[in-house]
Amino acid sequence: MKSKLAKVAIGLVVASLSLTACGGGRGSETTDPGNTTDPGATSTGGGGGEGFAADATIGVALPWLGTQNWAEADTMFKAKLEEAGFKAVVQAADNKVPSQQQQIESMVEQGAKVIVVGPIDGTQLGSVLETAKAAGVYILGYDRMIENTEAVDGVIQFGSVRTGQLQGQSLLDGLATKGDGPYNIELFAGGPADPNAGLFFQGAMEVLQPKIDDGTLTVVSGQTDFTQAATQDWDNSKAQARMDSILAGNYEGKQLDGVLSPNDGIARAILTSNQQAGRDLPIVTGLDAENESVKWIADGRQYSTVAKPTDQLVGKTIELIQALQSTGTLPEPSEKADNGAKEVGIYQLDPLVVTKDNLKEAFANDPERLALIEG
Repeated sequence: MKSKLAKVAIGLVVASLSLTACGGGRGSETTDPGNTTDPGATSTGGGGGEGFAADATIGVALPWLGTQNWAEADTMFKAKLEEAGFKAVVQAADNKVPSQQQQIESMVEQGAKVIVVGPIDGTQLGSVLETAKAAGVYILGYDRMIENTEAVDGVIQFGSVRTGQLQGQSLLDGLATKGDGPYNIELFAGGPADPNAGLFFQGAMEVLQPKIDDGTLTVVSGQTDFTQAATQDWDNSKAQARMDSILAGNYEGKQLDGVLSPNDGIARAILTSNQQAGRDLPIVTGLDAENESVKWIADGRQYSTVAKPTDQLVGKTIELIQALQSTGTLPEPSEKADNGAKEVGIYQLDPLVVTKDNLKEAFANDPERLALIEG
């Protein structure tokens, strides 16, 4: 993505934030929640195509607060839902599925009209969400797909396969800065319970596999399957231990040129492992534009990240909640995807690759990150 376009896109996101409380849109689509004649509007289940009170209770069930993007979502949902006139019930489940199930049950008991769910495991919420749906609650997936149940009205997320494609291409671009190949690389993926993790890896391998096949890239460890590359629970310490093991077992006398990393925390773990082993730092990708990784990119330690601005994702979610509140319908989705039980409408936003070259442009309207870059 061109850095000029990135600058425009970031500016639009910031400008649109001020419109959230009065129903303004954010992201790649603009809709008018009060437009009942919109031919693209789609009646969903839940309230049977009817709206609800402007001061209704809205539940938000987050998986945990252990990474910056989820902590930001917790803060933003509380503030932005209240600004929009709703009563917000926002909870996080510390990556424990039974806790998330209980929190959703409690939100239903508190009279929530919409429950936004960032699932810990997208396959294990069918029963509790079907109970919520039967009680007239609209269900929106946030950031991750909710699988194997008809009890979901739509999902708001950044394109997961597209994110992986951007990570794969970014790895190739970074390797090219080291000179001509062939290159030795390793592959890391996210938590296997997260449906996004497999999609990130799928997208990346669509870019990388042809280069593996023609010999441009060599995965020295031979660990090329998702199950081999996956990092249980997205745990940084587990990723670092795996990197330690790969280096010790496969790289004596060899150079590691690059590593596909599924997010910023794992990227930093990979880089720390190489640093502690006394090695030159490889080209490493990332995701989420976490503050620490933004600083590492500015310092030349981490090559790239993929920005999925939390404010944009939260803003789009609130826009859809306002559409449901006003009309009981959702606008036409960007696309649809099979969750194993039905075709679910996906409200998809566009991620952005960030490297040292476009850091300042990407975060020109983000004082906190800009201070890290310039500090």
